[in-house]
Amino acid sequence: MATNGTKTDGQVTELNEVANNDKPKSLEVRTENNQNQNDLPDRETWGGRFDFLLSCVGYAIGLGNVWRFPYLCGKNGGGAFLIPYFLTLIFAGMPLFLLECSLGQYTSIGGLGVWKLAPMFKGVGLAAAVLSFYLNIYYIVIISWAIYYLYNSFTTELPWSSCNNEWNTDKCYTNHSIVDTTNLTSSVMEFWERNMHEMTDGLEKPGQIRMPLAITLAIAWVLVYFCIWKGVGWTGKVVYFSATYPYFMLFILFIRGVTLPGAREGIMFYITPDFEKLKESEVWLDAATQIFFSYGLGLGSLIALGSYNPFNNNVYRDSIIVCCINSCTSMFAGLVIFSIVGFMANVTKRPIADVAASGPGLAFLAYPEAVTQLPVSPLWAILFFSMLLMLGIDSQFCTVEGFITALVDEFPRALRGRRELFIAGVCLVSYLIGLSNITQGGIYVFKLFDYYSASGMCLLFLVFFECISISWFYGVNKFYDNIEEMIGYKPCIWWKMCWVVFTPLIVGGVFLFSAIQMVPLKMGDYVFPGWGQGVGWLMALSSMILIPGYMVYMFLGLKGTYKERLRIMLRPPAVVRRPQENGPELQVETNAANLSSPVNPASPASPAPVNPVSPANPAPVKATSPVAPANPAPPPANPVAVAAASPLNPATSPTATITISTTTTTTTAASPVNPIATTVNPTSSAPNPASPTEPVNPPNPTSPTSNLTNAEANV
Repeated sequence: MATNGTKTDGQVTELNEVANNDKPKSLEVRTENNQNQNDLPDRETWGGRFDFLLSCVGYAIGLGNVWRFPYLCGKNGGGAFLIPYFLTLIFAGMPLFLLECSLGQYTSIGGLGVWKLAPMFKGVGLAAAVLSFYLNIYYIVIISWAIYYLYNSFTTELPWSSCNNEWNTDKCYTNHSIVDTTNLTSSVMEFWERNMHEMTDGLEKPGQIRMPLAITLAIAWVLVYFCIWKGVGWTGKVVYFSATYPYFMLFILFIRGVTLPGAREGIMFYITPDFEKLKESEVWLDAATQIFFSYGLGLGSLIALGSYNPFNNNVYRDSIIVCCINSCTSMFAGLVIFSIVGFMANVTKRPIADVAASGPGLAFLAYPEAVTQLPVSPLWAILFFSMLLMLGIDSQFCTVEGFITALVDEFPRALRGRRELFIAGVCLVSYLIGLSNITQGGIYVFKLFDYYSASGMCLLFLVFFECISISWFYGVNKFYDNIEEMIGYKPCIWWKMCWVVFTPLIVGGVFLFSAIQMVPLKMGDYVFPGWGQGVGWLMALSSMILIPGYMVYMFLGLKGTYKERLRIMLRPPAVVRRPQENGPELQVETNAANLSSPVNPASPASPAPVNPVSPANPAPVKATSPVAPANPAPPPANPVAVAAASPLNPATSPTATITISTTTTTTTAASPVNPIATTVNPTSSAPNPASPTEPVNPPNPTSPTSNLTNAEANV
């Protein structure tokens, strides 16, 4: 994989070897010592051509595409809802999706190390790790419910189709043509509440752990573990099945649905536009939140998936393809769902708007109720719940992969060689915490997680800072150059406009509207107690506070005046890319804040150094073969002699550093003051130290240093 780094004031930090010391002033100098790098296991890449594409499809297309989008579309004006939906997609969803995938591919590192590009925003990566951890805990609970229903579907008669079971009450009914059901409970609802959950009255009554759900939750975590335990080479094979299976099931269910009575009315309700709805702000807010949440933005998973790409993969093309597939899948799933909803409205003689439901209510109440009215109902139940299982499982293991990748790349020496054990530990800890969601009162804990921890305001807050950190602080033009370096051409200017203006405005606006319209959490008629909502806010703030908190931490960790610290924090670093198998041969992106080029000694804009005898402020001189530097100097046979006698010796000129780099064997001769890493290329002839025809042209010993303060030298 490509080795990438940031260079600040002559100091190079490798992005794929993140320092264990997390202090912001620890952007430490690293010499190119291949022996130390060989101590680490190799970082994997995708094994197949379509592995990344299918992984992104499986990750982005999840349960929300099936149970949330159709409901929102029917509720908010049918086809008219597509107008705010696609506007948000074009102005915010697709630009953010491309940004995250490109970041991962360019840096070849997970969601924590990638913020070396904008060090003061590393809190965004920390917040994303916290959000993905929360999401991993409760999202998989839905998969455990699907496994439970799938298991109960392997029978000749579905258990929720009758009132003759031990959990049914006297109020149970199965005749869906009954008009007044005020004092009655459907058999489907009793199976959900009294069989699977054995629900208590509220959050304050957790009850006992439901052992059947504990087993299905354990099965779900075992599936997740074995989907990612061998790395992305194995995961890339899994997604060929997990990402494509739901499409086969959707197509089969669509064929069955459109042949049912009432299906036409249901589909027409879904697609008929009601443009009057567009006057309501809630419609636009629903469209924006659906885009942000269904595309899996801000969790670091897309960065992780992109980081395993070859450096020159066309991430621009892949991102657009995945976004188009995601939205088309949502619309097609709406046809499937509303054909069934129309059928149920025909059976129950109720309006379609009353039958349609969102979230778990659609997947575990409305659809199971419709299935009981079909011939061979167990077969259709098996197909539907197996589809839910596949939709959920690949979104889950890709999110876990993003969390694992972030930590493994942050601590590669400790974790990369123990990846399988680390994944097992994360799965076990998440499972134990997730048991709180499957007690008799676990559904209330689940709602608390879902409402506060990893969705809503905290996710929008994170995405806003993620966008501006790259477009405003790292530099949108520099990021465009990075994309061009990978794919060979620059994308159209539209994406630049979105990253700089449109996307931050939309995300910020949706965040403010969400904050204004946020109400105390309720589930049916039950209002969550104050202490429960307090716990929810603690979960939300535990991620949000990391972003400004890390900025304060970095500010306090630097030295110098307040202005000097802010100058260091706000100045984007330059990126030094070294020759690797995927990267370019050598490219140095000069920091825009530098006042002069280090290879131009005649520049009059460079004043005398602040501390001329301190080696903390070197002015880097990069030399490599076959590209000749401004003052070519072939390496001598004895690098120790050069360190002692060369004008680059810190004793006489402390402001210059030489790094001679190729991709082959390294011989290092380190001076205690100025270590010099020399790499010899066996394909080129070694210089003859005694040859008079090879003159040595050392750099000008009077070359001025860059204008740096003592505080800047601490970065």
